[in-house]
Amino acid sequence: MQAIAVVGTKKSGKTTTIENLTRELTKRGYKVAVIKHINEPNLTIDTPGKDTWRYVQAGAKTIVATGPNQTLTIENTCTQITALLKKCKGNDIVFIEGFKKTIARNQNIPKIAVTKNPVEAENTIETYYPIIAFTGPYNTAKIYQNTPYANSQTNPKKLTNIIEKAVLKK
Repeated sequence: MQAIAVVGTKKSGKTTTIENLTRELTKRGYKVAVIKHINEPNLTIDTPGKDTWRYVQAGAKTIVATGPNQTLTIENTCTQITALLKKCKGNDIVFIEGFKKTIARNQNIPKIAVTKNPVEAENTIETYYPIIAFTGPYNTAKIYQNTPYANSQTNPKKLTNIIEKAVLKK
């Protein structure tokens, strides 16, 4: 399993990039997982008063809720990236959105940088390593010639090809 972080500022297109890459990689037969870090201290995916919420309030550490087409696991645990990646076993690739400080210079997690302008591109180069590709509204091809650029919105196949070659070795 290979993890790739998609990095960029708010509203840069990270989610759209992951969505397009997931769609394209799935078409090519890959199993894709996504880890999304939401930096909101009071975040809950549970609804107060509902059964699963009541189980959490009673002290349950893990609650599994299932329906005809989906299963939801609620866990009251830490959110360390290594533990989250273990939950994604069985997939070929895991996209990570968020965890900026944790993944910034982690050499084992390649990055796709989504940039809207030259300042963002420069900040990304200074903050993240390694960057395997640029995407987003700002075309970095002339400035960072050693790192490929592909717009994930207009040409997701090109960005997917870059990923396959760089980390999936197909």
